[in-house]
Amino acid sequence: MPQIKSNYKPPFPFRNAHFSTIYSAKLRPSPRIAQQRERLQLPDGDFLDIDWSFAKKSNQKVTILLHGLEGNAQRTYIKGQAYILNENGWDVAAVNFRGCSGETNTVYQSYNAGKTDDLDSVIKAVLERDIYIEVSLLGFSLGGNLLLKYLGERETLPKEIKKAVAISTPLSLKGSLESLNQYYNWVYRSSFLINLRKKYKLKMKDFPEKMTAEDYKKITSLYEFDNLYTAPAHGFKDALEYYKKNSSLQFLPNIKIPIYLLNAKNDTFLSSECYPIELALKMKNLHLEIPNYGGHVGFHQSNKIYYSEKKALAFIKE
Repeated sequence: MPQIKSNYKPPFPFRNAHFSTIYSAKLRPSPRIAQQRERLQLPDGDFLDIDWSFAKKSNQKVTILLHGLEGNAQRTYIKGQAYILNENGWDVAAVNFRGCSGETNTVYQSYNAGKTDDLDSVIKAVLERDIYIEVSLLGFSLGGNLLLKYLGERETLPKEIKKAVAISTPLSLKGSLESLNQYYNWVYRSSFLINLRKKYKLKMKDFPEKMTAEDYKKITSLYEFDNLYTAPAHGFKDALEYYKKNSSLQFLPNIKIPIYLLNAKNDTFLSSECYPIELALKMKNLHLEIPNYGGHVGFHQSNKIYYSEKKALAFIKE
């Protein structure tokens, strides 16, 4: 399908990538929604938490929301999307990945950009409620990569899954890491690294035979975190193999349902591989929009509603 012509033109300050990214993550007032937490027990004995919010009058439709690296279901971008969905008749299951809901998870593994077995468990749990006839998947950043990999690696999907939306998605994990390593992204990568090191240190107490103080000292970059923890914890030889096997770009051609991919041209987290224009021309079901502005998950329109939230709703409603 031809690339979607974007008409997104935000107010002047939000044309700066860093301003739109930081404002949206840290300064935008968080929409008020009522959430109910449900703990999902996973097949390996671990858990993750789902924060549900409900439409006033449900129409048997639900959207599963997936957050980004070191995010959670309380982040403003999750609540903003949940709010507009709830207002338009959709229930929302906002997922907190393992270890992201305020409580350390119980096994050595955690979450990563390609851990689709956990997403599969969430989808099964949602469908076991025997309420929903239509399910949509909506992911931000790492969560976008996760859902695209899930959709593209499976021969069959539950019939209830109709559409998917991926926003500010790193289709190439290695390429996006290289982008994050640019000098102008030091604030973001430093914030991610501080949080990931804290989690590593906490887990060291439970898994001293696998996680050591010596390795902890070596974790001075996102690459080293993935090399020393993410890769070995999830069965990969090293960080490079983890990036290669889990980048969603390779799975896009296999996806059968309609998908909407929204990646801003000025997103400093993304590399050139994250804008699959040629592939979109060949795929009838890939709707690709590349606005000039938006930064990383920063598509400000007003504090009440973001451009990305409005477009995501319109796409899944079509």
